[in-house]
Amino acid sequence: MQTTTEISSGGVVYRCRNGATEVVLIRVGAKWCLPKGRVEEREGLWDTARREIREETGVEGRVERKLGDILYWYTRRDGNGEVVRVAKRVHFYQVAYLTGSVGDHDHEVDEARWFPVGTALTILNFPNERELVAKLNAVAES
Repeated sequence: MQTTTEISSGGVVYRCRNGATEVVLIRVGAKWCLPKGRVEEREGLWDTARREIREETGVEGRVERKLGDILYWYTRRDGNGEVVRVAKRVHFYQVAYLTGSVGDHDHEVDEARWFPVGTALTILNFPNERELVAKLNAVAES
């Protein structure tokens, strides 16, 4: 079986509202997750994170620091129908909300919405993404 790699970048966008920290999540189908996407040619990781956040959530933000990486494997079929094993690394950043509306997301996303951190931690579908939101929250509370 052929093996390949993919690099993506995304972020945990946050804002403080009425003394509480909120984060933006996206829903694709039945799954709530963090915005992320593939790095395009000649694009840096921070640039990818900002672009993907803008496209998938409708908001813009300022990258503050790296939160961590997630590495996982999946399989897909190539153009010849052969199964390819993919090692995917996603670089995630802490991103402070600047402007925009979650109603302005693109067609790849069914919904984008602000959630209090506690709620986000209960509805995110992937444990490794919950860990990143918890990491952001620990910093926000200190």
